[in-house]
Amino acid sequence: MTGLILKLGPRERVLINGAVIENGDKRSRLAIKTPDAKILRLKDAIHPEEATTPVRRACFATQLVLTGDSTADDAKLQILRRIEELSRVLTDHDSRAQLDLATIAITENQYYKCLKALRTLLPREERLLATRLQ
Repeated sequence: MTGLILKLGPRERVLINGAVIENGDKRSRLAIKTPDAKILRLKDAIHPEEATTPVRRACFATQLVLTGDSTADDAKLQILRRIEELSRVLTDHDSRAQLDLATIAITENQYYKCLKALRTLLPREERLLATRLQ
């Protein structure tokens, strides 16, 4: 994750290499220089019991690499399979573009970028599931 810039809001928390760090009262910006640091914004975290949909499961698998709870080698194939499954259902142009970004990020071992791309699909998935249940 060389060159990652984290912009934190007041009192925002972030997990860095297993340590929870809370920002102070003002906005701040951190430049992460350590390659392969394990970083996750806690506001982006998905709890295991919340990983109940296909996009959420893909995000959760990616998140486990970012927290250090899973190795990249163990998770890469699983995440790529989940992205492939999503590409069969989310066929609109915007969703495909985000899935392509996620795939490229995974192949380049950029798990934060992958999670960012996958998270953009969460509102679309919610809308699709809501219309399906009606």
